Amino acid sequence: MTNIFLYGTLRHAPLLEIVSGQPAGSLGPVPARLAGYRVAQADGQGFPLIEVCAGASCEGVVLLDVPEAAVARLDFYELGFGYDLRDVTVDTAEGAVAARVYFPHPDLWRAGANWTLEAWLREEWPVARHAAREVMEYFGRLSGDEVAARYGMILTRAAARVRAEANPTPTVLRHAGRRESVEEAAAEMSHAGFFLTRVYRLRHPLFAGGMSEWLTREVFISGDAALVLPYDPVRDRVMLIEQFRMGPYARGDGLPWLLEPIAGRIDAGETVEAAARREAVEEAGLRLKRLERIGGFYSSPGYSSEYFNCFLGLADLPEKAAGRGGVEDEHEDIRSHVLGFDEVMALMESGEANNAPIVLMLLWLQRERPRLRAAAGG
Repeated sequence: MTNIFLYGTLRHAPLLEIVSGQPAGSLGPVPARLAGYRVAQADGQGFPLIEVCAGASCEGVVLLDVPEAAVARLDFYELGFGYDLRDVTVDTAEGAVAARVYFPHPDLWRAGANWTLEAWLREEWPVARHAAREVMEYFGRLSGDEVAARYGMILTRAAARVRAEANPTPTVLRHAGRRESVEEAAAEMSHAGFFLTRVYRLRHPLFAGGMSEWLTREVFISGDAALVLPYDPVRDRVMLIEQFRMGPYARGDGLPWLLEPIAGRIDAGETVEAAARREAVEEAGLRLKRLERIGGFYSSPGYSSEYFNCFLGLADLPEKAAGRGGVEDEHEDIRSHVLGFDEVMALMESGEANNAPIVLMLLWLQRERPRLRAAAGG
């Protein structure tokens, strides 16, 4: 049996239960202190790390005689993210206890201010809860290093779930049935790469009353995205970007380069608006003056969880604003076009601008253009 000292997020019993696969109380967490160390927040991150600090002491809990199965799950959760186990001696009310601690690899992160569990629970736990559940689904399927390499997308999906829970939409006309009224028997991963698919076994309430038959449905699980259509109301110009797209290519389209709005996934910890502004800089080198929300919608609700947050981005668009963009590390090859309003509407009408977001956003601009032009003196 192994004793493990926990100083960070795993002190939170619900997270410990997700990761260990056992009720937290069964692991017998005992308050403990590790002298000569402090718990710091990794600079620019939300998670904690432990470092030597003379005269300080690190508060935590020690798990006594942890079963091997739980140790394996804890190791899987920690070791792939740049942590190693070290032997230490911690102090408890009953005396000194030999234990193992997860220490960060040297020089991997820079220590910042003191980290507190209370702040983490307030700021990070809502997303971390969903992320931890997905991480532990990979136990026995992937290595810790493989999970760490995918953790950005895991967080993106988790953050999308938190936004979905926090932002209900109106039910003036549609059925106000709650998610809780759906009976779910299973939700198993059928593919787990950069993207994720799940096979659900469920039944739902019927409009006529009663429940549907048990249904099997496969769903593409994605994160949320921010989309921006840049517009200069003074010059009456619109910016479109162009890039190679896998969707048309996989369909067999002979012309898989598309004209689109600026778009990208919303990172965990990032607001929708911040993501829109960041993507404008990354894809087009464009700093937006102001954002106007067009709306939010599911891109293809029959099989995908992907949700689009669409904005008009007011900006200066001289002809020289067109050019090349994209993040090299993400292998983006993007060029931007600056067009007059009538020119870009002609592209929509001819079918050359042939994806749903650009059509929807241009139609919104067509409706709001007189107001925007008048406000700008155009």
